Amino acid sequence: MARTKDFDENEVLNKAIAIFWYKGYNGTSMQDLVDGLGISRSSLYDTYGDKHTLYVKALESYQNAGAIKVCSIVNSNAPAKETLRKLLELIAGELLDDKSHKGCFMVNAEVEVAPHDKQVSEMVCINDQQVEDAFYTVIKKGQETGEINNRQDARALARFTFNTVKGIRVTAKSTTDKTVFDDIIKLAMAALD
Repeated sequence: MARTKDFDENEVLNKAIAIFWYKGYNGTSMQDLVDGLGISRSSLYDTYGDKHTLYVKALESYQNAGAIKVCSIVNSNAPAKETLRKLLELIAGELLDDKSHKGCFMVNAEVEVAPHDKQVSEMVCINDQQVEDAFYTVIKKGQETGEINNRQDARALARFTFNTVKGIRVTAKSTTDKTVFDDIIKLAMAALD
């Protein structure tokens, strides 16, 4: 008969996200996970297998939570420019609220782990494409209504906007000066006029 788990797997996964996000994959030891998750080493192995499997699950959970936020904004009936501004402000706001300057967990994974890990690289690529597609959907809609200029290809504008987001996520690791992010958002929005 299998033992029942005496811990909440979602709670443990959220703790794992926090640990990996703060320390990075390579900086996190199994002992860090045992101590930080509040479960025994055997429970950790029984439930998640190994550190890499737990890291991938943490990254998936982080990506899913982000996708829900992005989709709720994209699927609103707000005008395209307002939607894009809300997306950019959401991203900057979450980063500015982080007093630890951790940046974006997904971007951190892209820089630290993806170059050496095919599974994480594929996850990052899928995530990037989904975010780019969200921007594309909003920009294309804005072009169709005349709210956003047609001088640039919608896909090119989506890629530019997504690259701006990645820049914001990296910049947040070194500054929490809101005016920096306000300026970036203002110029990104100006590219749509």
